Amino acid sequence: MTHRPKELVLIGHGMVGQRFLEALVEQPRAGDWRITVLAEESRPAYDRVHLTSWFSGTSAEELSLVPAGFLSRYGIDLRPADPVTAIDRAARTVATASGRVHPYDALVLATGSRPFVPPVPGHDASGCHVYRTIEDLEGIRADAARARTGVVVGGGLLGLEAAGALVSLGLETHVVEFAPRLMAVQVDEGGGHLLRRKIEELGVTVHTAAGSRAAVTGEDGRVRAMELSDGRELPADLVVFSAGIRPRDELARQSGLPVGERGGIVVDPRCRTADPRVHAIGECAQAADGRVYGLVAPGYAMAETAARSLAGEHRDESAFTGADTSTKLKLLGVDVASFGDAHGTTEGALDVLYSDSRSGLYKKLVIGRDGQLLGGVLIGDTDSYDVLRPLAIGGRPLRTPPEQLVLPAGLAPAGQLSLPDEAVVCSCHNVSKGEIRAALGRPDCGTVAEVKKCTKAGTGCGSCVKLLGTIVTEELEACGAVVDRGLCEHFALTRAELYEIVRVTGIGSFSALIDGHGSGEGCDICKPVVASILAGPGGGHILDGEQAALQDTNDHVLANLQRNGSYSVVPRIPGGEITPDGLITIGEIARDFGLYTKITGGQRIDLFGARVDQLPPIWRRLVDAGFESGHAYGKSLRTVKSCVGETWCRYGVQDSVRLAIELELRYRGLRSPHKLKSAVSGCARECAEAQGKDFGIIATAAGWNLYIGGNGGMTPRHADLLASDLDRETLVRTIDRFLMFYIRTADRLERTSTWLDRVEGGLEHVRAVVMDDALGICGELDALMARHVAHYRDEWAAVLDDPERLRRFVSFANAPGTPDPTVTFVPEREQIRPARPGEDGRVLAPALVAGPRLEVRTA
Repeated sequence: MTHRPKELVLIGHGMVGQRFLEALVEQPRAGDWRITVLAEESRPAYDRVHLTSWFSGTSAEELSLVPAGFLSRYGIDLRPADPVTAIDRAARTVATASGRVHPYDALVLATGSRPFVPPVPGHDASGCHVYRTIEDLEGIRADAARARTGVVVGGGLLGLEAAGALVSLGLETHVVEFAPRLMAVQVDEGGGHLLRRKIEELGVTVHTAAGSRAAVTGEDGRVRAMELSDGRELPADLVVFSAGIRPRDELARQSGLPVGERGGIVVDPRCRTADPRVHAIGECAQAADGRVYGLVAPGYAMAETAARSLAGEHRDESAFTGADTSTKLKLLGVDVASFGDAHGTTEGALDVLYSDSRSGLYKKLVIGRDGQLLGGVLIGDTDSYDVLRPLAIGGRPLRTPPEQLVLPAGLAPAGQLSLPDEAVVCSCHNVSKGEIRAALGRPDCGTVAEVKKCTKAGTGCGSCVKLLGTIVTEELEACGAVVDRGLCEHFALTRAELYEIVRVTGIGSFSALIDGHGSGEGCDICKPVVASILAGPGGGHILDGEQAALQDTNDHVLANLQRNGSYSVVPRIPGGEITPDGLITIGEIARDFGLYTKITGGQRIDLFGARVDQLPPIWRRLVDAGFESGHAYGKSLRTVKSCVGETWCRYGVQDSVRLAIELELRYRGLRSPHKLKSAVSGCARECAEAQGKDFGIIATAAGWNLYIGGNGGMTPRHADLLASDLDRETLVRTIDRFLMFYIRTADRLERTSTWLDRVEGGLEHVRAVVMDDALGICGELDALMARHVAHYRDEWAAVLDDPERLRRFVSFANAPGTPDPTVTFVPEREQIRPARPGEDGRVLAPALVAGPRLEVRTA
């Protein structure tokens, strides 16, 4: 007798629906089911978490979550663009918009949620949008092409994502939030203040404690303004409503299934509804704890629970009773993370807080009575999130004083947190450190990629991948295994090893290198690294032949890509020294091309807002005036900053300007693993801030002191003194050797500060190598630098002299004179905004802000 497969119907094919399918087909008796998927959207499941990347060029295909061949492999019948209109629970059938009727033995509702649009007048006018699907984004981009100002209603996670999209489209952007702060659910009052300031610094105007009263429309029916609850009107050619979500529970209501008071299909711990043949998962369901979860990780957990339930597994540990709602993301370039009891609602909780508004850092940990970590908020620096979140979930007492955990890396004492085995590393798939360690014990699981395949850790939102890699490396090393430290899956060699191969063999192309020493076709990790190596001393122009295809976005057009799709132009100004004629030339170019100009902290002038096709004529005028590329787009030397030195300063003891110019001209265009910055101070007063640079020089009465390994940014590090009172010739030779030693041995994207801390023997070893020739390679290092100096030619001048290279700088290959219509530009604005009071009475920039503070207080 032939066994008839049971009919399973899944309504909805979003992220949670696809995860349910993947979990179901992994069950031992998956073959018992014939699966039909009825979807409202025309596309298979795609990644909504990274939806905003669509605006920066990520295609719908790249966002897809359905592996090639997955549906056919398991006989899954996907019916896109055919939404279900009714459920007949008595007959066990569902009807769709096309008129088809599908029988079911089991039904799973994964209908997700819909954006909440406040029922204000004009909310459905032309130019008003929500931010949910790729079609929504297509509509936003189309309307943005004829808009100047956009308003986002809602200052939560998705609202700030939408604001970032409008900024990238070149719109003057406002965010209206009803709560008294941004991201009120995730961050506390202090974090909200800092987040607001950082986002306003990026050009977004924030209106908190304000509601929307009406979308004002014009005679053509298009939105023209947004009226706020306090009576103000914000001009708006485009409005995005992102004021929360509501569960899609209409089908359940119509079929008589119970729903929560505030929406959501009521389910038990096994995600079953009141009808045991019907399950509900994701944002459409109200979980057994009474909550509706709007994050992907809880949705995935519910999907896995429902799959196990349908497979007949009823263990308590497989039930869904709640989920981690931690979040970590980058909003408008600002790192934000929240985990556990971030607001300190637990009785007796204490806050440990570090706040530095000058550096844009805010770190708060919530500590329980027994010393356990309960939760926290991190803004500006979220590197510790991967370790802190699992500790908060685990609820164990901390072994490290919490005061050390909130201090920046440069201030905190050395120490490392260790995770217990029960700590959840991947909250999307509920994978613990113990499960990862157990997987590493299998013969087929010895790399990060294999662990991801075995456990699914790191395959959800991706925020745990860094921690996953650390655990895998530490566990393999502890077992005495040889850890693969290869550059990527295509090269088992490190960057330093590849550099030596190219240097010794003279290989001059990526294809030759991967054919002889790698495998496959390469990826976005190894291609730029090899491109940098090949562009080393005497390596030829980076836009010639195969080299051009290896470059990333910036090197590809010798300019930095900006938020709005335009590019920057940065001429080199060695030592900050410039003639009046040079200043006039830059000013005329900025005026003629409508560019925004900015004098930077590195003593040069940046020009912003150029289209790709404008870059050659701009650079022709700059080159003719004697300027050359400042290499702001490359992993190479940026600037050598200087004070005015003994020529003008009464405290100066050496000519810092002349030395800075000499060094910048010597090392210009030197390709390296990461960007390089330098400075020369003419006396011990250190006005050029040389001790915060990759290599810095400070004048003394007897010569020059050389410092190396400094770094500013989020993890500042003072440079270390390598040598004292050097004469000019010895100084330059020592810098030559230091730079070439770093370039030969550093890892991919490793700054000199990190490299110096990692190199075995540290500063003493580097001193022995470059000053005492301990390895016998100083002759090679000198030769490499001499080759660089001898073969240097300005990259932009070389492009202008070559018609073939110039062909790259057009908007369209068949219409070289036509601007790219997808590139939009920010209207000219005041370059200096006077101090003014904000809505909450605070004075907005420019104004002095408070310094760092560390405190412990009761919640």
